[in-house]
Amino acid sequence: MSTQNPVPIPPDQLHFAMPPVHTNAADERRYRKERLAGALRIFGRLGYEDGVSGHITARDPEFDDCYWVNPFGMPFRHITVGDLVLANGDGQVVEGRRHVNQAAFTVHAEVHRARPELVAVAHCHSTYGRALAALGELVEPITQEACAFYEDQALLDEYTGVSVDAGEGKRIAAALGGYKALVLRNHGVLTVGDSVDAAAWWFIAMERCCEVQLAARAAGRPILIDRRQATATRDQTGGDLVAWINYQSMWQDITRSEPDLLA
Repeated sequence: MSTQNPVPIPPDQLHFAMPPVHTNAADERRYRKERLAGALRIFGRLGYEDGVSGHITARDPEFDDCYWVNPFGMPFRHITVGDLVLANGDGQVVEGRRHVNQAAFTVHAEVHRARPELVAVAHCHSTYGRALAALGELVEPITQEACAFYEDQALLDEYTGVSVDAGEGKRIAAALGGYKALVLRNHGVLTVGDSVDAAAWWFIAMERCCEVQLAARAAGRPILIDRRQATATRDQTGGDLVAWINYQSMWQDITRSEPDLLA
């Protein structure tokens, strides 16, 4: 006795998340703030926090030279949407009741100013990012995931202390250029994206690539993927939309397990 196979569901009837399109600045602002609070909590879960170091910034959709950022000294794991601070490009708080880390914010503001197409910038003192930065090296194309950064990253090959002024921020922005990631020698890594989700994903992905690269080198001699394959893989996996899609499982997890972050 034969049975008929189930009828396939048309692809256009299957759910597939894509970045939303907003019709007004208020809705887009709320969306960016929610994603920012979620990303900060995820970074806290992953152990990227180191004292008062580490920030993610998100450009306000209405005021181009104003940026939402985590407040100074507040643990990533406890941040809510309502805790976020809005500061202008000079680091002056224009909304919120907490300070911002001026040294870190100066760098973020200059990167945002140099790259008006960007929405978010992420920089934390993560363990493996700092380890690779101490070697003054870039992420090498030794895995499929690492290829996303192939020829789309830069190295600031000097260390001049804590970034405290606009000049230093401009130098970092110039070193980043048009790339999505920057290794700051003896300091750590910085990533950017056209959404909070993309910038956060690139930071997480780069930190993992740093860990794999250091582990592979400790075990032996890593084999590089050739330029043709590395470039092709980057073209498939290195776009901000791909980063946004990759990040969605993390977003779903943090909002389902810690819905208070949206308060």
